[in-house]
Amino acid sequence: MPVPSIYLNAAGTSWPKPEPVQQAILRALAVDPARWPEAFDTAHARVASYFGVQDLRRLLLTPGCTSALSVGIPDLDWQAGDRVLISSHEHLALLRPVLALKARGVQVIIAPSGSEQTIDLDFVKDNLRAGGVRLVAFSAASNVTGALAPMQQMLNLAREHGALCLVDAAQVAGWLPIDVRRLEVDMLAFAGHKALQGPWGLGGLYVAPHVQMCTPRLQAALDRPGYCDVGSVDRLALHGLEAALEWLQAPERSARLVRARRHAEVLWRTLSDLPEVTLHGPQAPDARLPTVAMTCARRSPQALAEVLRAEGVIASAGQQCAPLAHRTLGTEAQGVLRLSVGVSTSEHDVLQAAQHLSTIYEQQG
Repeated sequence: MPVPSIYLNAAGTSWPKPEPVQQAILRALAVDPARWPEAFDTAHARVASYFGVQDLRRLLLTPGCTSALSVGIPDLDWQAGDRVLISSHEHLALLRPVLALKARGVQVIIAPSGSEQTIDLDFVKDNLRAGGVRLVAFSAASNVTGALAPMQQMLNLAREHGALCLVDAAQVAGWLPIDVRRLEVDMLAFAGHKALQGPWGLGGLYVAPHVQMCTPRLQAALDRPGYCDVGSVDRLALHGLEAALEWLQAPERSARLVRARRHAEVLWRTLSDLPEVTLHGPQAPDARLPTVAMTCARRSPQALAEVLRAEGVIASAGQQCAPLAHRTLGTEAQGVLRLSVGVSTSEHDVLQAAQHLSTIYEQQG
């Protein structure tokens, strides 16, 4: 018989998808085309409401967070000499369109990491005070270590110095409450398939009303990018996400992150006791999402992941599409083994995974 899977790659995507999400996708297949516009508007409104967006025109649904960032960043009204500031832990989805701005005469500033943080706030302050920073863009949490960025402080600093602020919420949406009005964020991108529990193929970009955009391809001022820029919405994924958001609103919602962090601590403590293991990211559970990133001298992350897979444990090994983050961590050669807990991960799952990790080391000793 096949070994039952213990899924520890929630930072990559959520699994299993909740039953209501699966059923919503099946129902969406049978929707009469005459009702497609109505069904789309209802689901769009549900997603917008979750993020505190009042004007549906300000929330563009996209194929994912990557596509949201790929239009949100270049479509700002950039001028030669502008500066953009990012963190040293960014995913390629944000890093690639930012680096492409160099060809338009925009200076890219990479803020180094501070202790226990993904961003050195003193560096950010100094560069904002120097002037010329048009945009501060950063991930609300590292997709490698789960380390939480000082999001509210970054937003406040950008606002204080007249810079726009874009938040990549791919990792935190679904774990932490995100309300664009309360945050007063200028732009926000998200993915629906991670902690939000939706299916693959849907994300979104919020653009505040005061943000001036200008599509480079048209050289024309626009309120925001549109569906001609990102492509058609996956309606099955949209209705799946709509159901996922209803599921997330259950009474135990606030307890999910607490429980997941407690489970992740089982893995952290187990690994911290093993020889020649380095754990990456802040140690304090509330300073990170329920993710544990590790390297060891005995085996590469890839070799460890293969051994774990043979035991039924699914984890992520390598660079997680974040080479800049790995350069910062000093793990760019082989990456890390990332074990990330999801809302459906049980205590039994993490205890079994911890036992497998301990056994691997005993066999290597």
